[in-house]
Amino acid sequence: MTELRLHRLAFRVGCAGLAFLAGIAVTHASSCPQPDALGTARVLAVDAAFFPRVGLKNFPETLPLADYEVVLTFDDGPRPPNTDKVLAALAQECARATFFLVGRSSAEFPKLVRRMAAQGHTIAHHSWSHPMMSQIPFEQAKADIDRGIAAVEEALKGASTGTPSTPFFRFPYFDATPAILDRLQSRGIVVFGADLWASDWENITPEQELTILTERLEVARKGIILLHDAQARTAAMLPAFLRYLHQNGYRIVHLVPAGARKNAAVPH
Repeated sequence: MTELRLHRLAFRVGCAGLAFLAGIAVTHASSCPQPDALGTARVLAVDAAFFPRVGLKNFPETLPLADYEVVLTFDDGPRPPNTDKVLAALAQECARATFFLVGRSSAEFPKLVRRMAAQGHTIAHHSWSHPMMSQIPFEQAKADIDRGIAAVEEALKGASTGTPSTPFFRFPYFDATPAILDRLQSRGIVVFGADLWASDWENITPEQELTILTERLEVARKGIILLHDAQARTAAMLPAFLRYLHQNGYRIVHLVPAGARKNAAVPH
C-alpha cells in the first residue's frame, strides 16, 4: 500500500512538473551593453491556462520565482514626465518591466506607450478610467476594461481592438468581483495582484519609499513588486532601488505572454 501511494505521488509530481513547464517558458535575457548594470536575468512566458491569477497579496498563488528574483511592475501610466524618468532609469540598468497602462492616459500619450514597447517592456492593461470595479454595474465594468484594452492597443499599434496583444490585467485598487474575474479568465487573461509594494500612493518622500520597499523585500526575498510610474516619488526613488537590487544580488525576471493572440479574443 505504501509503495502504491509513493507511485501515485510520483505521478502527481510529474504531472505538476509538466503543467509548470507548459505554463512558464524560460529563456535567458539578452546581454546588457551598460557596464556594471543590473540587467535582466531571464524571461518568463506566462500562460493564463496555468497561472490565471497571481500575486500573494490578492490570490492563493503567485509566479514560481526563486529567492532573490523579482518582477518589476508599474501601474497608472503613462504620465509624463514621471514615466519618462522611470524609463530612463530602467534603460540605464537594462532592466525590463511590465507596465499596466490606463487606457485614457494611453490615448493621451501614445508616443510614450510606443516608447515603452520599443525599449522592450511588456505593455499590459489597467482599465480605461481606473474605477472601483465593485462599485459599478457589471456591464459598466466590462465596458471600461474593454475600452481600456482597445485604447492601449490603438496607442501601441495604431488600430483599436479588444484583443490584447499581452493578456495581462491588473484591477485598479485590486478591486475585483467574482463575475469580472471569471470573465477575464474565460478570455485567457492573466489577472495580476502583487507580492509586495512600496505604498507609493501615500504622501511619503522618495527616501521613505525606498526604505519601505527594501525592508519589505528583505522579508519577502522575492516576488512581483508593484510600483506606480505616474508617481513623482517613485520616479525619483527608482535609480537607487535598482542599485540596491544589483548590490544585494537580486535578479530581474521579465514577463511576456504565452499564446496571447490565440487565447485573448473578446467573446461574443
